[in-house]
Amino acid sequence: MTEIHTPRLLLRRWDEDDLPALAEINADPDVMRWTGDGSVLDLEETADDIERWEEEWDEEGFGLFAVELLGSGELAGVVGLSVPTYLPEVLPAVEISWRLGRQFWGQGYASEAAQASLEFALQDRGLDRVVAIARVGDSASENVIRKLGMVPEKVTIDPRYGHQVAVHSIDLSEYAG
Repeated sequence: MTEIHTPRLLLRRWDEDDLPALAEINADPDVMRWTGDGSVLDLEETADDIERWEEEWDEEGFGLFAVELLGSGELAGVVGLSVPTYLPEVLPAVEISWRLGRQFWGQGYASEAAQASLEFALQDRGLDRVVAIARVGDSASENVIRKLGMVPEKVTIDPRYGHQVAVHSIDLSEYAG
């Protein structure tokens, strides 16, 4: 089982006990505003996401982690790696992404978890390049992307929803760790 410990967080694979907490996060319109088409997800859709993420772990050797607070054991959200098949023009690529519950915003958890995921991608999984794809205007994600040291590549259109997304990247030669 793949686990990453940071000073405040545990990044780990998913288990069935995570479903209610993640469904609560996914039901918050503020959390989901910049994700997909901006719609909230119900319990069944959340379960489908977790199943898909676990399948990617099994197939690719990486995936999206459950983010747990070390002190309390609360599920703060999701962070990790996936193949962005929804945006074929950037393929082949591996994307880093994150989504945290609103009560965990503004405390540095997204940056801490994303940094650990980036290290995992570049050092443990041997990936030589990682991208981040964020909707234009999502300043909170853009802030995390800057903290990761990623550089802008281009702005394009998400073919699923028609909104603009900014693609950023980092490769092993640029990574400072």
